[in-house]
Amino acid sequence: MKMLINLRNIIQPRFTRHIVCVPAYKPPKEEDYEKLLKFLHNHDHILVLTGAGISTESGIPDYRSETVGLYARSNHKPVQYQEFVKYPKVRQRYWARNFIGWPRFSSIQPSTTHLVIKDLEKRGKVKAVVTQNVDRLHHKAGSLNVTELHGCGYIVKCLECSYEVDRFKLQVELLKQNPEMETSFNMIRPDGDVELSKEQVERFRAPICPNCEGPLKPDIVFFGDNVPKQRVEKVREEVKKSDAVFVMGSSLTVYSSYRIILQAKEENKDVAVLNIGPTRADDIADIKVSTKCGEILPDLYNTLVSS
Repeated sequence: MKMLINLRNIIQPRFTRHIVCVPAYKPPKEEDYEKLLKFLHNHDHILVLTGAGISTESGIPDYRSETVGLYARSNHKPVQYQEFVKYPKVRQRYWARNFIGWPRFSSIQPSTTHLVIKDLEKRGKVKAVVTQNVDRLHHKAGSLNVTELHGCGYIVKCLECSYEVDRFKLQVELLKQNPEMETSFNMIRPDGDVELSKEQVERFRAPICPNCEGPLKPDIVFFGDNVPKQRVEKVREEVKKSDAVFVMGSSLTVYSSYRIILQAKEENKDVAVLNIGPTRADDIADIKVSTKCGEILPDLYNTLVSS
């Protein structure tokens, strides 16, 4: 272990790094490896909680990171649930952007971090994955026991009846209804949409339910909406069955994720946090490491399986 870390310190320049979509970060320190390796050795029923910080490694920007997050780069704010429900124009704008962004968003592949989590699950070390992300990258990586806390963009549901449709199938229908829409764009967003002109939006025909003509919405928990109670209870049960929680790539800003940490601490379980920059749980986590997940996890995994 020591030899591996010392070699990394020799070949890695000691400066803050920066990758597209990933905020600036410093390489991990030797003690970071030792803390997290001990954490992985000591626990065999780990619940992994992931956030946007692992999907930035795949090329999907997050909202809150300094300089590279969506809030830092534009005036764009995510769609609010109540506005989506109330206003047809809001739905039209959302679906127009989502339609153009979908081919690229849906083609993005898992990062190294997603793959390491899958491998840890395969070896029985990780028992459950709870993700705040809506991109289905854990499924693409091959993880099996995944709870999508905020839903996903791959399923679309009617707000007024029980109709639901696969997002790929809906894309075909939207293309038939909007053949004149341009298919070029400059910047993908965390929720899969892009920037369009006012004229492009106004020409777009938003989807409606084929059964009741009600509005359609991705199965995503929009800002201002609540995580379904059944899903909350499922996550609570997963935390109870775990012996530790490992947070990767989340600032834990939203309460739906932070309460997972609160529950774990109430149950006297160890919590490790691996995230670039500060998080809401820094003062209660047992371990906090500030670096890119993909920078440290592969070596941790290789050392773990060879020991």
